[in-house]
Amino acid sequence: MACLRADPGVTPEQAQILASVEALLARRLPPAEIRRRDAAHVPPYDLLPEMGRAGLFALAVPVAEGGLGGDWATVALVQDALGQHAYMAASIFNRVVGFGLATIRAHGSAAQRAEMLPLLMAGEAFCALALTEPQAGSDAAALRTRATRHAGGWRINGRKTWISDAEGARWLILPARTGPEAEGARGISLFLVPTAAPGIATTRLPKVGNNCMPSFDIGLQDVELPDTALLGEEGRGFAQMMSTLHFSRASMAATVTGAAEAALRIALAHAQDRVQFGQPIGRFQAIAHRLVDMRMRVDQSRLMVRHLAQLIDQGAPCRREAAQAKIIATETLRDVADAGMQIMASAGYSAESDMQRLWRDSRLYTFGEGANEVLRDSIAREMGLTARGMA
Repeated sequence: MACLRADPGVTPEQAQILASVEALLARRLPPAEIRRRDAAHVPPYDLLPEMGRAGLFALAVPVAEGGLGGDWATVALVQDALGQHAYMAASIFNRVVGFGLATIRAHGSAAQRAEMLPLLMAGEAFCALALTEPQAGSDAAALRTRATRHAGGWRINGRKTWISDAEGARWLILPARTGPEAEGARGISLFLVPTAAPGIATTRLPKVGNNCMPSFDIGLQDVELPDTALLGEEGRGFAQMMSTLHFSRASMAATVTGAAEAALRIALAHAQDRVQFGQPIGRFQAIAHRLVDMRMRVDQSRLMVRHLAQLIDQGAPCRREAAQAKIIATETLRDVADAGMQIMASAGYSAESDMQRLWRDSRLYTFGEGANEVLRDSIAREMGLTARGMA
């Protein structure tokens, strides 16, 4: 994080915010605590109120809506810093800022915004996106969970799977089919579903990494909701999700850039300390060049993240740039962590190593928030090519 504060492009105000983030993380998530939580699979939901009191969630929310009126460039710096320290802290921050606040501000009714925005900004609640189903992931238009009208509201039946942080969330933002299946994406609506609603059953899913971001299988049986649970317009849910994806993809890109910086830092320190054949291994050209390539990849990723933040702050269209940033950043982290494991060898493969956590966690991000193959299809379409994609 110190390298971010020393960046000549960082303003004094941003440096002060980064210093406060650094102090919070040093106090609440020292290295031993990060390792303990990872081993015990303990999510960092208890950090949310402190982040709220520090004003982190309110950074990019306009003053008229109760926020601090800052910009996305500052949010991206905070996300980078959180990712450098511990992805677990970054992921829950992104759950609130890059997804919850963006969605509710864009599509919530006046009553929904009045109820939810203060809670989200204070760190007293967060939302989880319940999109993926056993037969619907990248092809979100194939979802089968159905919401049917009944007297006074809606009744939802279906199943969602691989829903991150569902058990800790106050609400699920849940797309469900309200029109015929033949309508595809046009027959989908969004709903705000309280996780405490009767008829919801959650099962925690075992997985390889990201132990502090638990994932769940969710069954919904005759879950009854009032009319006010509809988020946005009926039948416009798919378009509504697409309209705010650039925030969540920008969030992931900034966060994993920070994580890649951490992986590089760990590998560099090892290369400077580990002596073989009478000298530190970092002096061997094969290792030195690999570290140089890692440095360049991280810097390129950070430049893309900052360019995307500028576009967001300008209100410019940035769907392609958001997809590009997500691809570049997640593949940077994947490759840098893998190279770091090779440089560290057994020292990195040890369960006590922070590199192994970054390595196994990194494998998720190239298909989370939209598989990179699907995003490449989306970019190809914007380039006028024939590839098809829904993201």
